Amino acid sequence: MRLAFFVLDVATEIDEYTTTRLARAAVQGGHEVWYVGVGDVEHGENDGQLSARAHRAEFQKGDTLESFMKRIKERDAERIVMDDLDALFLRNETVDDMQERPWASPLGVVFGQMLKARGVTVVNDPMSLVRATSKLYLEEFPEKIRPRSLVTRDPEAIERFVAKVGHSVVKPLYGAKGRNVFMIEDADEANLAQITEAVLLDGYALVQEFVDCAEDGDIRIFLLEGQILERDGQLAAFRRVPTGNDPRANISTGGRMVPLEIGDVERGIVEAMSKKLVADGMYFVGIDVIGDKVVEINADSPGGMQSVEWLYEIDVCPTVIEALERRTGLKS
Repeated sequence: MRLAFFVLDVATEIDEYTTTRLARAAVQGGHEVWYVGVGDVEHGENDGQLSARAHRAEFQKGDTLESFMKRIKERDAERIVMDDLDALFLRNETVDDMQERPWASPLGVVFGQMLKARGVTVVNDPMSLVRATSKLYLEEFPEKIRPRSLVTRDPEAIERFVAKVGHSVVKPLYGAKGRNVFMIEDADEANLAQITEAVLLDGYALVQEFVDCAEDGDIRIFLLEGQILERDGQLAAFRRVPTGNDPRANISTGGRMVPLEIGDVERGIVEAMSKKLVADGMYFVGIDVIGDKVVEINADSPGGMQSVEWLYEIDVCPTVIEALERRTGLKS
C-alpha cells in the first residue's frame, strides 16, 4: 500500500503523537509511507495531477519514535504523484490553522475530495469531514446520547439558555485542547458577559448543559469503522481526570489518564452512533463521553494513542492500518 499522512507541517510533527504511531505501524506492516504537509502540494500545470514534496518514512531496527520522526524530518523531500497513492490519511488539525494560517485550514478536505474522485481511498471521508470537523456534527446523532445544547452568536440567547438550563459549559463551535472552555453555574454568573465575548471571538459558541459526573473527568473512546478499536482483546479507551481546580480534563490542560473498563453505557452509546459514522465515512474517530452523554466527536485528527500505549502496554495502531488495507482492497 502506498500511503501518505497529510499533516500541518512535517517540520513541526511531534514524535509522541498518534500520527507518528500510525505511520510506524504502517511502515512496520511493509507499506510505503510518506508525510505531506499542507503547503507541500502542487497541481500539475499540464497533466492535471496532484503531486507533493513528500518525506519518506522508514523504520529501522532499534528506532524510538523520536529517532523515527527525526529521520523523516531530515530526509530530503521527494516528489510523489498523489494520484498514484492507494490511501491518504488526513491528519491535519484544521482548528490549529484557522487563526494563524487560514489559507491552510480547508486544504486537507479540498485535496482529499480531489483525490477521492481520482480513486484514492481517503480517511476520514473528506465529503463528510466538512461537517464532522464542527462540534455541530454531534447534533446529528440521537438526542438521548448528547446533552441539551445551543449554537449561536447571540449573547442574549446564551444568557436565556443558561437561565433555563442552569449549570452549563460554553465553548467555541470550532475549538480544541480546552481553549476558551468555560463553566457557568447559572445566569447570575458575574463574568458571563466577558466569557461570552471571549468565546464569540472564535466565531459561533456552543453552549451545553453541564453533565453530571463531569467532575470525574471524561472518557475518550476510539472507534474504528463504527466499533470500539481493539487489539488482542484490549479496547482503546481511557478516562481523563482533571487536576487541581481546572475542570477541563484534556491532557493538554494537565489532565491525567487512567485505565477504563468499558461498560453497558459506553457500548450503548457506540451502538447508537455506529450506523451513522459508517455511513458518513468516519473511519477513525475519538468520542468524548461524560456519564451517559457524548460531549464531543473528534473526527479531524483524533489523538491520544500514546495514552493507550502507556496505560495498557499495547500498540493498537496496527489494527487501524490493517483495516485501511482492507478498505483499499489490498488485504482480504
